[in-house]
Amino acid sequence: MGWLILLGFLLLLVAGLIWFGKLPRGTYELTGAALLLGVAGYAWQGNPGMAGVSIEPTEKPNSFDDEKTVSRDEMGERFGTARQWLVFSDALNRRGKHGAAANYLRNGVKEHPNDPDLWVGLGNALVVHADGIITPAAQFAFQKAADISPEHPGPPFFLGMAYAQSGKIDQARAIWTELLERSPEDAPWRKDLESRLASMERMQPSLPAVAEPAAGN
Repeated sequence: MGWLILLGFLLLLVAGLIWFGKLPRGTYELTGAALLLGVAGYAWQGNPGMAGVSIEPTEKPNSFDDEKTVSRDEMGERFGTARQWLVFSDALNRRGKHGAAANYLRNGVKEHPNDPDLWVGLGNALVVHADGIITPAAQFAFQKAADISPEHPGPPFFLGMAYAQSGKIDQARAIWTELLERSPEDAPWRKDLESRLASMERMQPSLPAVAEPAAGN
């Protein structure tokens, strides 16, 4: 079938050159030789019987985790200025627009530089944008939140989560252990924190808890 289509196009091309292109009669042989050379090349390299392949654009996997929004609400971000910024940023992240979500929260902290919840949200958005890897910019955002509100559980909790996602389990465990020690017994995030620390202990019981400067210290 492919060869028939090629022959049809070839005949149409020759007719077009003669009738519409006013091809001089003296160049018929040269033009025919050029066309036959092209057909020979196709016969050598081409595969007219091969099925066509449809190339679909691929999207970047969505690394946003809705579990973070639940933990965030437990730590006091249900109300206040940050709410509207965080909700819209979450919506962008769910659609895979991680860069836009981070940029949106950058604008948020510019307008409200003293809101620790916005700085925590920015840190989380930067981690998501980096495919779960903690970056210096994310570390800065978490530390900025801790500087503004030293007793806020959000900065150390999410900094620890970012370390854990980046494979830095020892730093995550050290930060979460310190947060657990200062968390009230009735804190809504305490059970989740205890569960995460217990899971770390089961996976790597001999891993030393190495303390380093962390948000909230």
